[in-house]
Amino acid sequence: MTSRATGTVPSTDFHLHRPTDSTKLRETQARRPGFKDTFSALRVRNFRLLVSGLLVSSTGGWIQRIAQDWLVLTLTGSATAVGITTALQFLPTLVLGLYGGVIADRFPKRKILLVTQITMGTCAGILALTAFTGSVQVWHVYTMAFVLGLATAVDNPTRQSFVTELVPRDTVRNAISMVSSTFQLGSLIGPALGGVLLGTIGAGWAFALNGLTFFASISALLRMREREMPGFHAARKASAGLRIRDGLRDGVRYAFHEPAVRWAIALVGIYGMFTISLPVTLTAFADRVFHTGASGYGVLNSVVAFGALAGALLSARRVRPTRLRNLIGIACLLTVTEVLAAIQPSLWTFIPVLASMGMATLMFLTAAQSMVQLTTPDGLRGRVSGIYNLVFIGGGAIGGPTVGFLAQHFGARSALLLAGLVPAIATVAIGLRLRRDGQFRLVLVRTRSPWHQVPLRLNLQQTEIQLSAPKNTPLPRTSRPFVLGRRQHARTDSHLRPTRPRRRPQHH
Repeated sequence: MTSRATGTVPSTDFHLHRPTDSTKLRETQARRPGFKDTFSALRVRNFRLLVSGLLVSSTGGWIQRIAQDWLVLTLTGSATAVGITTALQFLPTLVLGLYGGVIADRFPKRKILLVTQITMGTCAGILALTAFTGSVQVWHVYTMAFVLGLATAVDNPTRQSFVTELVPRDTVRNAISMVSSTFQLGSLIGPALGGVLLGTIGAGWAFALNGLTFFASISALLRMREREMPGFHAARKASAGLRIRDGLRDGVRYAFHEPAVRWAIALVGIYGMFTISLPVTLTAFADRVFHTGASGYGVLNSVVAFGALAGALLSARRVRPTRLRNLIGIACLLTVTEVLAAIQPSLWTFIPVLASMGMATLMFLTAAQSMVQLTTPDGLRGRVSGIYNLVFIGGGAIGGPTVGFLAQHFGARSALLLAGLVPAIATVAIGLRLRRDGQFRLVLVRTRSPWHQVPLRLNLQQTEIQLSAPKNTPLPRTSRPFVLGRRQHARTDSHLRPTRPRRRPQHH
């Protein structure tokens, strides 16, 4: 669906349901992006506060994850226990992720984020206290990991949908890319800083530092101004009177019936099944293919992170909205990089292709998320984000053990090759299905006149037809309608005609 506008009259946006300057939006999307477009969303004060708080808290979250896994391994000496800790963090999202989206749509998002950030900071403080006193046990870590997963199940859809309330429509895609860049920076700084803290002062100080980082995010949320949020009132109006049961049903129904959302989430689930499991494949490459050990594994993860950061910055420069054909094109690029990485003979040729894979992965995820966010109305955005996270994390939960099994029994190259071929086949199938369904285009034209009809283009051939009456042929005489009160009658039946001729009114 495309839209055209005439004039500079602000119109109500079709998806965001709030007034937007359609001419300004069209001019922004038509021009070529420049360097200033990479950070255009940072001009909004509320968004700057959100990004700064997320950068600090995401770095602390990676520090706690490294310290948490190391602490469990130290207490139990079992890698299975570390896997249980990770599973407890993702289990609430798989079970309660949809309800987290309903909560995000039902209540004010800024207040929800305040509650989730306080909960996460409290978990970090409890772990730090038990580690300092020397009374920490494995079940303490398990419990805090599960509570952290509960908070994350609500925090993720709320944060993703909250971004669209902070910035205007023409910078929503840039804002989503900036948030992705923030998390990539956190993934680069956090593990390195966490390793230094573990080697020097211990896990307790790592938990304490993570707890302190939440003061930055909480203070950023408190300093935001609701009157400067473009989508705040529209979201409040859309969520009025929402019930959890009906809200959950409406969110699922919309996600499955809207083509852009349905196919974007389907592609994210397919690629998430193999993209999240990339560290498992890189472990096998570092250990069995290139024989670089733990240091080489860290280098490979850093290469992926640098490529993802470059992909996030490249996506931030794009000003035009993402369409399904763009999403399918980026998905095909990702499959090509995975296949090329699987057949590289040496480490020095594998590293640049791996960086390209990280860049294509982040570009794909950013494009899919921006499409879902821009297509979904304000009242459903939190629930659809919950479905998005559920499918993405659920795909990773299924694909991780599958790719690990293939890498162990058939080799790392075969596992990565399969991780590229299976999504490629699915992408081609979805592309053919969309091509078959796209036999017509609906063009929405917005003008000043409310009586303007919406044209429907059906890809039909136009044929000129001339209608003319033959010569010496009398034209058929049709009766003219007359008005009786507010009803119109066509005088076609003989028994309805009056017996006497009606007097014509005389006009003076």
